[in-house]
Amino acid sequence: MPVIGRPVAIEKPTPRHGGGGVLPPEYGGGGGNGPGDGSFNYERRLRRARLALLLAIGSIGVLFVTLTVLFVLMRHGAAVLDARTGNYIRQWVPLELPVRLLLLNTLILSVSSITIELARRSLAREMVLAPIRSIPGIAIGRARSAPWLGITIVLGLLFVAGQGAAWWGVRDQGFTGIPSPFFYLLTGAHAVHLIGGLVVLSYAGVISLFHRSLEHQGIVMEVATWYWHFMGVLWIYIFVLLYMAA
Repeated sequence: MPVIGRPVAIEKPTPRHGGGGVLPPEYGGGGGNGPGDGSFNYERRLRRARLALLLAIGSIGVLFVTLTVLFVLMRHGAAVLDARTGNYIRQWVPLELPVRLLLLNTLILSVSSITIELARRSLAREMVLAPIRSIPGIAIGRARSAPWLGITIVLGLLFVAGQGAAWWGVRDQGFTGIPSPFFYLLTGAHAVHLIGGLVVLSYAGVISLFHRSLEHQGIVMEVATWYWHFMGVLWIYIFVLLYMAA
């Protein structure tokens, strides 16, 4: 005699939204990093990436605050007593900055902040449409968009090249007192950290070309975007500081 068992309910995957954008579909759970724990892993990885980014930004901020304090103290205390004349000699010699070139570099970096934001939004749109594309019978074409990530990398390289040209121009003036070493120190430290951002952007481009998971791409892109915005704001701060003290 046939026995009819109890009906089993099948839970359908549903896309969800969170603080970091669209999260991958949730299939259930149960722990143990099983097939149903993808969304949980994504959220945990995203939180860890954000925490690491905050720690990195905090440490960089402390570094530049320290350099700023030393810069200001040297500017106000840059006077020594001449033993022969008994007069104080001011060692702070005004530095002629290549203002036009630095303004151009600032514009380039500002535009790159716009392009990387467009790249992040383009990826977020793909993450929104990914669950819909996975439904059988539904075909959604991929809209063509500009290669914003590649454009951002090119603009970042142009900024670094422009900074190199600015250093070369200041080098022609020689070490004119205290401002020159601080110019190289502040702008050089910023350039090193910005090159680190370029490395992350290049990695984001590589994983995109090799079609890694959208969740992994989204985490890398979010970290890279906010770090790049921070680099832009930090450079404007350094430029204003040098311009006011030169």
